[in-house]
Amino acid sequence: MSNRVEELESKVKELQAAVNGLTEELVETKERVRQLEEEVDVDVAPTGRRRDRAAETADEETQAEADKADDAKEGDDEEQSSGSDIIVA
Repeated sequence: MSNRVEELESKVKELQAAVNGLTEELVETKERVRQLEEEVDVDVAPTGRRRDRAAETADEETQAEADKADDAKEGDDEEQSSGSDIIVA
């Protein structure tokens, strides 16, 4: 029966070594991710999701272009409708 106990103790030591190794790898990976995030200048959005500032800038530029297109379209609509001076009250 002592042979079985020795086997179990050996297995526990192996598992503890594996857990310690994985924990160390996790800590190193988290540190590397933090370094990479600093390099690419990542922000955390209010939703908790991470957003790259370059992506945000591109989104803002796209939105600005869409707003300009909408403004231009509204201007065209106003030019077309300015021919009638009918006011509905």
